[in-house]
Amino acid sequence: MTRHDILVGQPVERLEDLRFLTGRGQYVDDRSVDGMLHATLVRSALAHGTIRAIDTAAALALPGVHAVYTAADLGAKVPMIPMRMEANADLARFEQPVLAHGKVRYVGEPLALVVADTPAIAEDAAGLVAAHIEPLPVVLDRTGAERGDTLLFEQAGSNRGLALQALRGDASALDAAFRDAPYTCRRRFKVHRHTAAPMETRGLLAEWDAARQRLTVSGLVKVPFAIRALLATLLGMPESAIDAVESDCGGGFGMRGEFYPEDFLVPFAARRLGRAVKWIEDRNEHLLAITHAREVECELEIACDRDGTIRGLRGQGAYDLGAYIRPNAVTAPRNFAQMAGGPYRIPALHMEVALLVSNKTPAGSYRGPGRFETDCFRERLFDIAAGELGIDRVAFRRHNLLRQDEMPSRLPIVMPYGSGGETDSGNYHETFERCLAEIGWNDKVALAGRQIDGVFHGIAIGCYIEGGGSGPREHARLVYEGDGRVAVHVGSSAVGQGLETIFAQIAADALGLPMDRISAVRHGSSGIVKMGYGSLGSRSTVMGGSAILDAANNLQHAIRTLAAARLGCAPEEVSLEDGLRSAAARGRVLALAGPSGLAGGGIEADGLFENDRRTYSYGSHAAHLTVDAATGQVRLLDYVSVEDVGRIINPMTLHGQVIGAIVQALGGTLLEHLVYDGQGQLLTGSLASYLVPAADDFPVIRSFVLENHPSPLNPLGVKGAGEGGVIPVGGVIANAIASALSSFGVQPDELPLTPPRIWELIRRGNAPVALP
Repeated sequence: MTRHDILVGQPVERLEDLRFLTGRGQYVDDRSVDGMLHATLVRSALAHGTIRAIDTAAALALPGVHAVYTAADLGAKVPMIPMRMEANADLARFEQPVLAHGKVRYVGEPLALVVADTPAIAEDAAGLVAAHIEPLPVVLDRTGAERGDTLLFEQAGSNRGLALQALRGDASALDAAFRDAPYTCRRRFKVHRHTAAPMETRGLLAEWDAARQRLTVSGLVKVPFAIRALLATLLGMPESAIDAVESDCGGGFGMRGEFYPEDFLVPFAARRLGRAVKWIEDRNEHLLAITHAREVECELEIACDRDGTIRGLRGQGAYDLGAYIRPNAVTAPRNFAQMAGGPYRIPALHMEVALLVSNKTPAGSYRGPGRFETDCFRERLFDIAAGELGIDRVAFRRHNLLRQDEMPSRLPIVMPYGSGGETDSGNYHETFERCLAEIGWNDKVALAGRQIDGVFHGIAIGCYIEGGGSGPREHARLVYEGDGRVAVHVGSSAVGQGLETIFAQIAADALGLPMDRISAVRHGSSGIVKMGYGSLGSRSTVMGGSAILDAANNLQHAIRTLAAARLGCAPEEVSLEDGLRSAAARGRVLALAGPSGLAGGGIEADGLFENDRRTYSYGSHAAHLTVDAATGQVRLLDYVSVEDVGRIINPMTLHGQVIGAIVQALGGTLLEHLVYDGQGQLLTGSLASYLVPAADDFPVIRSFVLENHPSPLNPLGVKGAGEGGVIPVGGVIANAIASALSSFGVQPDELPLTPPRIWELIRRGNAPVALP
């Protein structure tokens, strides 16, 4: 008999941690094969320039060098990396070549690939490649990009790729809202450029089997099936001739879902040379070349009644997407526009977001893409508006939060894509009130703005929704093995979120097995399921978990059918007993497991889950902090998150996801900043200057997770929870700092909120007070 919810919902310790903690993880750099060569990239030292010549003779003459490839070696037409998400003809003009040709457009752009016997020889040879590049003026900000006197792509005629429009209500309703409202407020905000900074940098190992005409590429994580499909197109190979092998990795966070130039170049070199080729990125190279994110400016305006009822919200934003439009570059601007209203009742909304190019590293998706930025701006504007209206900021939010009887709520439509959608289920007031109670708002709010023991106390709260469960489909396959155990194969990818554990819990419960009867959870590689998708947008549990449920049903049906044929009855008459060890019908019992069992040779079944609607988890975050006005130093005293994720599979792994996400977002809010000089040189090219949180920086985070409103859109009722910890952090911290420094008139309008910036805000404040 199938068991239900014996393991699902339990804090089962992560199965994969024993492997990681005992040094048995298999990252791509742990793999080596006989005869393997090593690759390194020659990258542009200039942000913008015309390539006059690239001299590779000295590098090729170095003993141990096997090849130096430039764009001229790639054939008559240099392969271009197309968009994957929200492809658009206007943006296709800004696609990136796998090697620069004609021009370079950012520092770190690949100019050549060197392949040698050892990494050291490859590095030495790369230093001998002479690139003759004539400098051009650089474009490094919104003003320069929009002015257009210097163009990155002359044939495009502009540095503006596209303008997205998010619409709720018609134009006349929006005009009326702002024309007739007794109160309006307009502010300009900015979120800075930062990046995911995973524990492990990128890497690839490509192996070419000339006899079988097959290519095996290890290190393609997060969306290996999509990367394989694009690689096959660029190499002119059938997709079925490429094996994409997922390795362990130190975090995905969106940025691993891109197709990078190296994803083409390393397999290309392996095929051309007939040898295995490995490339491992160092940290400096990583910060130069990995997808950056978040850099957006926005003018945001709100129209309200005197009692705080929101009539309308409108704004104009501009994303700096760097030198090229990468495959997932539109995700953040699209989400930014669509999610500007968040979980609030805003009858008229219009957001316009321009996508600009500049001479910086290309930008793309990063955990909570667009939502982190837009949530920060909206929640800042809400606190400002509430203050100017003389309304308590909690009362302002409580008044405007969508009620349960207003669900599902339609989301704004994003043009030119025409995408809209609606939320699924939930009670936003429930998480909001719980968050207020957990932070102890009524007591702590009395501290807001007060100076105690030399520091100023601040408190803030904010709300969010998180779109998850991205479709369109995911696949799974379950194999009943001869010893009575079951192996799980799934297309979803593991990027550190504990997927092996929660998928084992789901499969074991669905089949009525104890956990130790799940022999393995294999994921992400193209050889294990007919077709897979991967991990992105908080989709893995929603899509992969539901596909496993379907596969479990199909496996049980296959076993019943096999047993029925032996027992001479209909499959519906067969019961599966003793944890899939036997089948019984009409008084007879057949053993399934064991060498002489019915299923001694193994039985397998596929599963599929398709979904064209997103799930929406939601919640509230609150922070209590202090600011030292003499130094600008922020100290976090308490941080609380309360979210409803529909259904919890494993509270332990979920807790880890939430805490990790909050810490990551605190880093992006208070520490991390990719800084360029006036010539487009990245000044923060190491972890000594690009500051990520250390383990002891934020020890006071508390997470509470509810499962009161399961999603109706999948059989598990789950909603995804990988990004909710990130989304509201910037706005909550900025508002808490404003609360602490209210006596100085400080109103943060830009991240990061580093000590120097806070000190400068205090210095510029319009209500100076004596410092201690």
